[in-house]
Amino acid sequence: MTPRVSILLPVKDAAKTLATCLASVSRQRERRFECVIVDDGSTDGSLELSRRAASADARFRLLPAPHAGLVSALNRGLDACRAPLVARLDADDWMHRERLALQCAALDAEPTLDAAGCHVRCFPRSVLGAGMRDYEAWLASVDSPRRVREECFVECPVAHPTLMMRTERMHGLRYRDAGWPEDYDLLLRLLEGGGHIGIVPRRLVGWRHGPERLSRRSATYDADRFTACKAHFLARGFLAGRESYALWGYGGTGRALAKALREEGRRPTRIVELHPGRLGQTIQGAAVVPRHALGPPGSLPLVVSVAGATARAQIRDELRRLGYRECVDFVCAA
Repeated sequence: MTPRVSILLPVKDAAKTLATCLASVSRQRERRFECVIVDDGSTDGSLELSRRAASADARFRLLPAPHAGLVSALNRGLDACRAPLVARLDADDWMHRERLALQCAALDAEPTLDAAGCHVRCFPRSVLGAGMRDYEAWLASVDSPRRVREECFVECPVAHPTLMMRTERMHGLRYRDAGWPEDYDLLLRLLEGGGHIGIVPRRLVGWRHGPERLSRRSATYDADRFTACKAHFLARGFLAGRESYALWGYGGTGRALAKALREEGRRPTRIVELHPGRLGQTIQGAAVVPRHALGPPGSLPLVVSVAGATARAQIRDELRRLGYRECVDFVCAA
């Protein structure tokens, strides 16, 4: 059988959750898959669970290796993927039985798409804080390639275990360790190169959250590393060739992004402020101005850096009324 989709599944000491993950793969309605399990030096029984799966079903292929880290495991598995599509999954998550079928169909129906994600249900619900529930709801609002591009500097708009990408495109990008999250880096490099990412607007992946998840244990996934990643790609893309920009928002979110952008050689010359008592001041050489002093669209690239979704929506509406085009004259970041 030539597989329609390769599932790229890195495993490191995931014995508590791996059986559930593999069972969700086995029950997929799309049967033409291969699951490439890359064991990254597990010591807890994960390797034996994977061996059993591969022995029972030839569609499961095991690649055991000494521990070398997630990026190395992902690239090793990618090299072994034989299908024209690659679907990511993590060993502590699970897939709805329609996941592969619906994402394959979405990519088949739209050849201009390089990749497709879907929505998630975070679990266990009992441990989810308000921030993660808000993030889950925000991910559910991202439902089209346009929304992926508009939101890509707010947060990562596609939960990586939901990503399905054309294999040729993924081979051209590969994973890399740049000092920030490898999944966000991959997505921003795809968009930077003109790629298009669609969304199947259904919750097709159960996304586990808890203290044992890598994103909770590794400094690579700290908030400042996400901000550094955003600043790097903003400087290479939206702010390319421009040393100065206007910044709307100088709370904690705006300050952090401005600091990271300074390290990329970009400095705001205007900061939009709504509080009348701050107007006319300067912040690190940038004039504090009211919103009507921004100038016409295109006069200075504008970065809107506010944390709240409601505030961003209000600012977007106002800027559009003024003739500003999102992703051309302004971008939203958080």
